[in-house]
Amino acid sequence: MLSPAQAGRLLPKRPRPAPDLAAPILLSPPHLTGREKAAVEASLASGWLAPAGPIPRAFEAALAKETGFAHVLGVASGTAALTLAFRVLEIGPGDEVWVPGFTFIASIAPAVQLGARPRFLDVCPASWTLDPALLAMELRQAARQGRLPKAVVAVDIYGQCAALHEIAPLCAGYGVAVISDSAEGLGATQAGLSAGKGALLAAFSFNGNKIITAGGGGALASDDALLIARARALADQAKTPAPHYQHETTGYSFGLSSLLAAVGLAQLPKLADRVARRRAIFARYQEGLEDLPGISFMPEAAWGRASRWLSAMLIDPEGFGMDADGVRRVLAAEGIESRPVWKPLHMQPVFCDAPRIGGSVAEALFARGLCLPSGSGLGQDAQHRVIRAIRAAARG
Repeated sequence: MLSPAQAGRLLPKRPRPAPDLAAPILLSPPHLTGREKAAVEASLASGWLAPAGPIPRAFEAALAKETGFAHVLGVASGTAALTLAFRVLEIGPGDEVWVPGFTFIASIAPAVQLGARPRFLDVCPASWTLDPALLAMELRQAARQGRLPKAVVAVDIYGQCAALHEIAPLCAGYGVAVISDSAEGLGATQAGLSAGKGALLAAFSFNGNKIITAGGGGALASDDALLIARARALADQAKTPAPHYQHETTGYSFGLSSLLAAVGLAQLPKLADRVARRRAIFARYQEGLEDLPGISFMPEAAWGRASRWLSAMLIDPEGFGMDADGVRRVLAAEGIESRPVWKPLHMQPVFCDAPRIGGSVAEALFARGLCLPSGSGLGQDAQHRVIRAIRAAARG
């Protein structure tokens, strides 16, 4: 008589469940470390929920160590960080703020809401970020005409840092402040430094789709202690120290909650791993697709190492046989989320009358660009499904 163990070996093995090929593949979903639940529970147990106490300060200290900035303020969002940056620089009506046109509207919207006038500059094909040569030319002309901007916003795009090692000295020569919108740049480097380092102020985001997420939240960083102290006061409704509520100006409720800070603290130690995973995802897309006619990928700037927060490619419809939006719709039909690259701000109706310098590079990127699923939790089977769908579209 067979033992139970012997009988078990004679039974046919149960097949492993096949991967669900119909499962949706998202663009950049949150990737949890497994430590977030315990971190949130510890925050709840401590009684700290509001934007106060030791947990937000611990997150600020960890982010300062990661980025190399001397001072960091945790806030409610990346947009809140940019709003505070414009406020502490006293940007207001009559001031001009320059920004690359190839970016999300939050890079300039808070300055416009404060009364400033935007001017859009084109980006460099080699990096998709603000073109330093174009900036230098425009600064020279603006100085001659007496219309220098109050600030220049350099923007990190899809995990690629702007050339701050060139932009910051250029602006310093004219007394113009530089803000780095590094909402998409955490984990990337430029000239051997962290994203945003070299700017007077840098803004970061921990939105749900970012490489490190707290489900929300942001941070403002600087090596200037006074600027961060001013921003901290504005983020707390601009309350003047007094036994009663005393206000000499208006502020915001921009504090970072202890719960979000706890999630961020759990995530931040995994930043290097997240960057490595996203760079590997980008490399697999290159290997699997760049032999197709009409396909190219976002270049890596010579001055830095991109985090590849999102994998972005360009599609030449004449070579490929289909334009970027056609590919997006093909992927959507397969349950795969993709997204066009940023629509240039000078093409947005709200900014139709704003001055711009150039714009043809940004327009060409928008016409041909597509962001592919890039979450650091994306498995190879799911990524191969994306690659197969694009190759099938090419054959079609």
